[in-house]
Formats: sequence, structure tokens, C-alpha cells
Amino acid sequence: MATATDDPIITTESSGLESDLGWAIGRVFRAYIKMFDAAFDQLPGGPRGFHILTAATKSAPRSQLALAQHLGVDRTVMTYLLDDLVAAGLVERQPDPADRRARRIVATDEGRELQRRLESHLAAAEDHLLSSLSDDERSTLRTLLRQVAERVQDLDPVVNTCDVVEDIRRELSGTKRSGTDQKRRVEGSSRPRSAS
Repeated sequence: MATATDDPIITTESSGLESDLGWAIGRVFRAYIKMFDAAFDQLPGGPRGFHILTAATKSAPRSQLALAQHLGVDRTVMTYLLDDLVAAGLVERQPDPADRRARRIVATDEGRELQRRLESHLAAAEDHLLSSLSDDERSTLRTLLRQVAERVQDLDPVVNTCDVVEDIRRELSGTKRSGTDQKRRVEGSSRPRSAS
């Protein structure tokens, strides 16, 4: 029976992937998630629950919608995640004094304490994950990743991810997007309009 140690170590040199950003990000992400699954097992929503709890703990209270937009979480999914965090006593939905229709998301004392403990565990796990880098390299990596993460949502808002995937498929199959489809994409619509 083969074990994980019997498998050859895959390097960028042996795989031909030295310039493939997606491969590198995917490999690091899978290692990150694997390492942190154990830390998140006590937290509703796993890593996303942790991000919500951290935002509720460390930033000014935000509305549910503003928090969803900030974290890049679908509004409906955010509702379910918050329901679970509220049920666990980790966050509260409090009335917004500036808008009585809105609710602000605020961490409870229990939520703040759990966030501090998890953050400590995560720091140790991240140190292990980044152990092949010097302190300066770690700092540079974090800075660059944060810059990319903060600017991702500022990328061309006209480009719909589904349109990008469809363009790639068409390019691979040798077909081109029609001029009408291109114009609709620029106008912000990702679906062809029916002729009336």
C-alpha cells in the first residue's frame, strides 16, 4: 500500500508549472484549508465564519449587506452564516442607529474571545505553512496578496466571470463572440436579449 511519503514530491520544475499562477495558488490554498479545518471545526461556517467573526470583532460595526460585500459573500449565504453565528452566541444583529431598517453585526464577548483564540492558532499554523520563507519574504508575500485581494473587486466590473469562462471556451473551440454579444458585455448584460 502506498503512503503519502511514497509519492514523488511534485515541484514546479518536474511539473512544468513554474509560471502557472493558478497551480501555485491552488496548491497553497489546499494546504491552507487542510491545516485550518481542525481549527475551524468549533466555528459555524468554518473559514467564512472566522472571517465574519474577525470583521465583527476588529472593525466598526457594519450592516449585513456591507459585511457581505466586504467579504465577497453572497447575501443569501451571509444570512445563513450569520444565523448560525447568532445561534452560537458569537455575534448579534443590533439595530443601526442611523437606519432603523438595518441591522449591524457585532461580536459578542464570547465571539471576541473565540476569535482571539482562533487567531492565535491560525498564526502558528500560518508560520508552519510559510516556514520555507524568511521573515522579509513572508511580509512581502502578505503585502502583495493583500493588495491583490483588495483590488480584485475593483477589476473591470463589466466583465462577468461567466462571460470570461465562455470566452475561454469559445477560444479553445475556435469560435468567436459575435459583435452583438461583445456590445452587450460592455453594456453590462451577460445574457443575450430576446428580439421583440
